[in-house]
Amino acid sequence: MITLIGLGPMGQAMVRVLLENGHGVTVWNRTASRADGVVAAGAVRVDTPADAVAASELVLLSLTDYAAMYDILGKAEEALTGKVIVNLSSDTPEKTREAAEWVEARGAKFIAGGVMVPAELVGKDEAYVFYSGPADVFEKHREALALIGRPDFLGEDVRLAQLFYQAQLDIFLNSLSAFMHASALVRSAGVPLEKFMPYAKDNFEMMGFYLEAAVEQIEKGDHPGDEADVIMMGASADHIVQASRDAGIDVALPEAVKSHYDRAIAAGHGRSSWTSLFEIIKADRK
Repeated sequence: MITLIGLGPMGQAMVRVLLENGHGVTVWNRTASRADGVVAAGAVRVDTPADAVAASELVLLSLTDYAAMYDILGKAEEALTGKVIVNLSSDTPEKTREAAEWVEARGAKFIAGGVMVPAELVGKDEAYVFYSGPADVFEKHREALALIGRPDFLGEDVRLAQLFYQAQLDIFLNSLSAFMHASALVRSAGVPLEKFMPYAKDNFEMMGFYLEAAVEQIEKGDHPGDEADVIMMGASADHIVQASRDAGIDVALPEAVKSHYDRAIAAGHGRSSWTSLFEIIKADRK
């Protein structure tokens, strides 16, 4: 038996995958009616968080954030001893560390997770999930967790799953905003986006070409600017800002990008590769 708490679209998808693979699943959700569909599919609904935790050794949480964990498991503290809590909710690495300490102080083990696909892809070949926490606990439950998606265990530092999860979302969300901004720029001239979309798609697909060399330069701390230096790239960033102003669209995103190049030039990286922006960005870390 496995318990799953939190029945939004992601939680429901995980319950269905577990049921389809022969696991009994106990469920609880604050709004009980959200369990109707998975109960019809074979899940067992219980009335309280304490009942849900008591039903299984392995307890999966699919919640909005880690604050919801305290609210829910705080009503089930006496049932936590000996349990394994796998929190698949989204939050910061530091809040993950605090959550692990809270759970462990109540006699349970804690694994952090980050599901890197939307609900409709849970359990499919494309799905993968970051995990971190005690390796022996993770290995004991690897087989069940693998049903959700390929389990990528990052290590015993419990913060790592959310660190990688948020880093991936950093790329994803910024990329979506960049596409929305580029689309607004194109539409400002009355051009239908269907005409622009194939070029944007090519651009996204080509981005992977730059990554391996960029990582190598960052790790070496060496940023040769033979092909695309900061001054040249910064000029392009400035042109995007000016084009956006001329088009009357929002300039917050291109100005933020331009600020990286301006600061890199000011720091003496003008003739270095664009990868030297890493040195500026990491310097903001307090």
